[in-house]
Amino acid sequence: MKLGSLKEGGRDGTLIVVSKDLTRAVRAEGIAATLQAALEDWSNLAPRLNALSESLNRGEADGVFDLDSNALAAPLPRAYEFLDGSAYLPHVERVRRARGAEVPESFYTDPLMYQATSAGFHGPREPVRVVSEDYGIDLEAEIVVVTDDVPMAVSPAQAAGHIQLIGLVNDVSLRNLIPAELNKGFGFLQSKPRSALSPVFVTPDELGDAWRDNKVHLPLLTHINGQWFGAPEAGEDMQFDFSQLVAHAARTRPLSAGTLVGSGTIANQDTSRGASCFAEQRTVETLRDGKPSTPFMKFGDVVRIEMKNSDGSHIFGAIEQRIEQQPLP
Repeated sequence: MKLGSLKEGGRDGTLIVVSKDLTRAVRAEGIAATLQAALEDWSNLAPRLNALSESLNRGEADGVFDLDSNALAAPLPRAYEFLDGSAYLPHVERVRRARGAEVPESFYTDPLMYQATSAGFHGPREPVRVVSEDYGIDLEAEIVVVTDDVPMAVSPAQAAGHIQLIGLVNDVSLRNLIPAELNKGFGFLQSKPRSALSPVFVTPDELGDAWRDNKVHLPLLTHINGQWFGAPEAGEDMQFDFSQLVAHAARTRPLSAGTLVGSGTIANQDTSRGASCFAEQRTVETLRDGKPSTPFMKFGDVVRIEMKNSDGSHIFGAIEQRIEQQPLP
């Protein structure tokens, strides 16, 4: 099934069930007011939501309305945690090689992960607002999974059973602020503003055979200003699958229902498939030409991120955002 949230009912939106073709929806009235509420009682409420989804797709549900992407909030307008990994080591290897550094052996056995901002997520059609272009505005096209309650110290095999939903994220980065922050040795803060989520999250069964080995085996397509930017294959070159990422996040603490765990920027060894962020593209240019030639994003630029089935149909809908200047208060 496919789930989203309308921009109504307060900060956490109103939960809706969305048709497979992303054209129609129905409010989950009488089941759960918000997606967060549904996740907190998932074992009881998921079957009821699924029954409503089946009724919607058969054309038998009451209260059906046409879906308008502009009316959508993020499926989870805010979440208790967003833990973002960096599971695609071709990206890590290239970035470090461009600056003459080796990849530590531990990176191949222990996931990279940081705690990202989760107090608010942009909806799929909401702009990215940044004070200055000098910050080095970048997108990061990623996949996220959403968990129910995850006990501390679960194994990867156990963690796989706690992955309930899958979606896309534009994990916005301000590249020119990152080096100074990392040099302090305490991680990202100002360089990682709010991210945007796909119009809907879906249960793993919606992906069919594309969801296997706890990975999504489909290309993640990005366009900038209508021009193709990249379509790396998400199932290739992923050093750690989502069950391993969730288990890593839960090693020393339980995860609350509604936790998002991200894949990190999707990248392949095959650079002909393009990139999922400007930092990756600029790194490829530096290794090839000695310096980058592609600038970071400017005000007025539009980024579009989406994933399609083998038949060309959309799975999550598209994130489509304009970069805009944020006025000072």
